[in-house]
Amino acid sequence: QVQLVESGGGLVQPGGSLTLSCAVSGSFFSLRVMGWYRQAPGIQRELVADITRGGTANYDDSVKGRFTISRDNAKNTIFLQMTNLRPDDTAVYFCNADVTLTLIGTNRDYWGQGTQVTVSS
Repeated sequence: QVQLVESGGGLVQPGGSLTLSCAVSGSFFSLRVMGWYRQAPGIQRELVADITRGGTANYDDSVKGRFTISRDNAKNTIFLQMTNLRPDDTAVYFCNADVTLTLIGTNRDYWGQGTQVTVSS
């Protein structure tokens, strides 16, 4: 089975910084696009940022200039460096991976369990 495990969430003050990590484990051939999503109570889950295997990143307008997504392909891990955090960044952050399971091109999306980020004084 393929599993995604997020880490690095917690409580931070406004203007502070936090880095999230997501490690993928299990049986698979390769990882394609990976990304971070977030969801607050009563709000639809939204894309924060994603990144291709080659390192091309895409960001939601609300985090451009503040967040940086990166990946370490050798370790099957992605990161989200968050700076200048705002209270409205508070949410559960979920890791997502488009996983190639076999050499014949079977691809499926997998999700992590989520990690809580709370920005508050």
